Amino acid sequence: MKLFLDSAKTEEIKHALELWDVDGLTTNPKHVQASGKSFRQAIGEIAELFSGTEKPVSVEVDPHLTDWKKIVAEGLELSKLSPNFVIKIGVSENGFKAIRELSKQGVRVNATLIFSVAQAWHAARAGAAYVSPFLGWKEQHGDEAGALIRDVRTMLDNFEYKAEIIAAAIRDSRHIAEAAISGAHCLTAGLAVFQNSFGNPYTDMGEKIFQDAWDATPKS
Repeated sequence: MKLFLDSAKTEEIKHALELWDVDGLTTNPKHVQASGKSFRQAIGEIAELFSGTEKPVSVEVDPHLTDWKKIVAEGLELSKLSPNFVIKIGVSENGFKAIRELSKQGVRVNATLIFSVAQAWHAARAGAAYVSPFLGWKEQHGDEAGALIRDVRTMLDNFEYKAEIIAAAIRDSRHIAEAAISGAHCLTAGLAVFQNSFGNPYTDMGEKIFQDAWDATPKS
């Protein structure tokens, strides 16, 4: 399972590239806002960080766009800014039409805001390179989300679609485990989620036991 960072902050991205050799990046309007930079400045700096690699970087079209022709036009424009860029499009009837048209022109698309197998199927059928089911948002509103990744993977395998699953809206280590066990191809999460997943209270307890034993051992 590939590890993607979900962020638009250059300092976080540099950290993830240097320490984790992160496999890719996803962004969205909230992350760009949190960076404190304009959209063009943020994605321009991100493009530089990934220049010379084949790591995918998902950048989202204006979420106000509902006309598929305008979505396609902006997607084409963004795709020309970096060979790493994957165009992120929210799923909808017009969104699926835009995905189909962009895919025909060789532009990779990440179909985002997926909450059902049916939506993932429409996206895969339209030629999306990635489908992004959201786990945390479903649970946040009282829906069970554990089976979503597994069912989407089953659907993709049944019909041999090439789309890869990016498990999104990951909130904790349990979500990471569920995504991995359920067969997600990729997982994207914020910096803090990944950093928390590196540790465990039992690991801390064990380290303290071993440190105390080390210190109490005669040195010669």
